Amino acid sequence: MSKTKNTHSRKSTLKNKKRFKELEAKPHADLSQPPSRRADLINVDSIEKDAKKRSSKKPFWEKILTVIKGDKPSYKELVMNVEPLETRVALLVDGILEKFTIERRKQKRGVGSIFKGKIQNLEPGLKAAFVDIGRDKNAFLHYWDILPAKDTSYEMVRDNSRKGSKPKIRMEDIPNEYPVGTDIVVQITKDTIGSKGPRITTNIALPGRFIVLMPYGGQCGVSRKIESKLERKRLKKIIQELTIPEGMGLIIRTAGEGKKARYFVRDLHILINEWNAIANNLAVARQTSCIYQEPDLVERSIRDFLTEDIDRVLIDNQEHFDRTQTLVEKISHRSKKKIQLFNQPIPIFERFNIEKQIHQTFMRQVPLPSGGELVFDETEALVAIDINTGGHKNKNQDSRDYIVNVNVEAAIEIARQIRLRNIGGLIIIDFIDMKNRRDRNTVFQVMKQQMHNDKARNHILAISPLGIMQMTRQRHEESNAATMYQECPYCHGSCIIKSSETVSIEIQRSLFSVLSHYRNQVATTPDDQAFAVKILLHPSNLEYLRDNDEDHLIDIEERFSVQLLFQPDPNYHIENFRILNSETGREML
Repeated sequence: MSKTKNTHSRKSTLKNKKRFKELEAKPHADLSQPPSRRADLINVDSIEKDAKKRSSKKPFWEKILTVIKGDKPSYKELVMNVEPLETRVALLVDGILEKFTIERRKQKRGVGSIFKGKIQNLEPGLKAAFVDIGRDKNAFLHYWDILPAKDTSYEMVRDNSRKGSKPKIRMEDIPNEYPVGTDIVVQITKDTIGSKGPRITTNIALPGRFIVLMPYGGQCGVSRKIESKLERKRLKKIIQELTIPEGMGLIIRTAGEGKKARYFVRDLHILINEWNAIANNLAVARQTSCIYQEPDLVERSIRDFLTEDIDRVLIDNQEHFDRTQTLVEKISHRSKKKIQLFNQPIPIFERFNIEKQIHQTFMRQVPLPSGGELVFDETEALVAIDINTGGHKNKNQDSRDYIVNVNVEAAIEIARQIRLRNIGGLIIIDFIDMKNRRDRNTVFQVMKQQMHNDKARNHILAISPLGIMQMTRQRHEESNAATMYQECPYCHGSCIIKSSETVSIEIQRSLFSVLSHYRNQVATTPDDQAFAVKILLHPSNLEYLRDNDEDHLIDIEERFSVQLLFQPDPNYHIENFRILNSETGREML
């Protein structure tokens, strides 16, 4: 008993002690300033050379298959870094980072999750309903997201609607069909961004590896991103032959291109079982709650990215490696061989030169290989991207060709950065002016081509004569920068603060106003009653006043017969100051 008691006492003592030793802070000149927001140029040649060495280790049968096809595909790797606090996934193409996603443990992913909700109120002016789904903020449900979806991203092949189902409702019928208090099943399509609540829809969709199941859809089709007419014809035939429960619909994803019918049958079976489990949860749910949570980042990445053109998947965590192998085995035995465990002592993202490339994606200024640079500015309404020629290496060539080459190079990198940063909404790109319409169209086509395979929907307008390109990109969730950074507590996100000269002028203007009012109130002449005023301010502003405006301060003292006492305080914000009556300590401003 005594031994147990002593052990408990020792544990309690340790618990009360500080676990980390704190050393005295010593100022360091380099660390007193914020880190640079200008990215370093990545050595692309070295990275591609390393990737080429790795690709040479591909299985012999894969090399033979490449020769038979007669093409030289890129070497694609999916690299997963699983840590206690966050998971990161990087898609590398010939060693170059093309897609980067991050998920924190405390972060609850909303997009794709299904909820049983309750309509709280209807807003006829907005043509929208606000739905309680059990979160802090009510979700936004537009009336057109209640109506059956009219999706132009796929070509309809088969109508599998339930026979004798209710006639389609119109938008004007929604307030009567869905009054306040109605229970409703919804799915998040856009997560909480800033102060806005999540956006939801009643058009439920469950994504699989090769198809997307729509339990309430009833329409079946093929993604328009599959361009081959012969392939589309083959896939349409497969859809006609699939056994799909009445009332359900499906879309064949781009990943299904070239796949045999058995892959779609297997995928459909998995998704139907998944939906049956969701329906069972829905039947027993008595209040607003989440009835289906989207898988974590590792599982989603396997589902969305593990296609035939992915050469290998590397995971640095044994538990997630085992889980991933089990998951992939249900879908494709061949793909299981691509999953590899990374157990080297060096961190996985450092081993494949990913950390430096990630660092670049959060910089305001990104260098271009030929010497120019891109400048990113993110605002509440839009993202502005400017192209600067800088010290471009080919300035001696023909002016017209030089400008077009810079803009083409910029368009390629901008498309990559947009994907890496997960930028959404309105994007404005200011290219270097091109007088020739043909040149503008060349850059426009390059941009469209680079954004063609982006999973997020985008719409790009032609470049104007002023060199401005406007585009929109679907935004499901916060950008990567919003996930990893917070608003500057000093400038509150404005990126600017008042200069010491401006604050100095404001202090003198305030002193003049305060002292004028004070003299009028006491109704005496300046010579009759002298007094002191204390000014509390940031040290840098005091230094500016002392070095530049001392004469003006002496004039104020003489004019109002006042003694000015300055007290610097490093805890003051550089834009703040206070004027106090030195005798009473009361604020005068």
